[in-house]
Amino acid sequence: MENESVKCLIIGSGPAGYTAAIYAARANLSPVLYEGLEPGGQLTTTTHIENFPGHPNGITGVQLMEDMKEQAVKYGADVRFGIVTEADLSHRPFRITVDGRHVVAAETVIIATGATARYLGLESEQYYKGMGVSACATCDGFLYKGKNVAVVGGGDTACEEASYLSTICNKVYMIVRKNFLRASKAMQARVMETPNIEVLFEHNTKQVLGDEAGVNGVLLTGADGTEKVIDVDGFFLAIGHHPNTELFKGQLTLDEAGYIVTEPGTPKTNIEGVFAAGDVQDPHYRQAITAAGSGCKAALESERYLMTLGD
Repeated sequence: MENESVKCLIIGSGPAGYTAAIYAARANLSPVLYEGLEPGGQLTTTTHIENFPGHPNGITGVQLMEDMKEQAVKYGADVRFGIVTEADLSHRPFRITVDGRHVVAAETVIIATGATARYLGLESEQYYKGMGVSACATCDGFLYKGKNVAVVGGGDTACEEASYLSTICNKVYMIVRKNFLRASKAMQARVMETPNIEVLFEHNTKQVLGDEAGVNGVLLTGADGTEKVIDVDGFFLAIGHHPNTELFKGQLTLDEAGYIVTEPGTPKTNIEGVFAAGDVQDPHYRQAITAAGSGCKAALESERYLMTLGD
């Protein structure tokens, strides 16, 4: 038996979840939002954001998320700390279990659980996260204008990030563990033709180096076992993201990478009344502003869906 019933349940925080909560609250849907393991999402690991509209002097990721949360609460959203441990989307109302014990019956569900960047698993990498270690060049690249940086990865994403950084930074090292790039021919050509990008094939990161001010180098190991240090101020991971969709496997349509498939141009999933917003359904852009926009769409669609039910 469910513990409570709600019109609109939002799973996950971050720009998508909080924006959905703002719109749903202003539409008198009395939304309930569960923040999950990482309130504010990936953006809280970004030190300074300079490309979110309305903040000409920039803003920290933590502050931006706190502001969005405050705005959602101000207009009536019920924002709670809690982790969704089970989701039954087989019939409406949908049954969502939180922390293994609290069951919520929801007329509509907005999924904004995001995607987690893949890291190498190094202790030093985690230590310097937000102090030179980043998983988003578009978000943090400008902080390293005129400096040397490194990008880990050899696929299209890594090449795109390296190309982007090359327009801002003095020099970009690409750390590639294989002896070739996995990217498309066009992306490979772009990288190889960019004079300030140096590809270090058959190298692995052994340790991220730094001090109290942040990253200042990377210790690499070559295929022959030799070690070398490159001097960089920024260390960017571009080895993929893992969408947080484990709860919904077998219920929602996912692509081969695990992202939720939505109807083109909308947040609609294959189940009526269930919507997806933010990075959990966006393997391409992964920006705060696009996530916020999709959160807005999800709330509007949730409102429209409830109207068809006569609520």
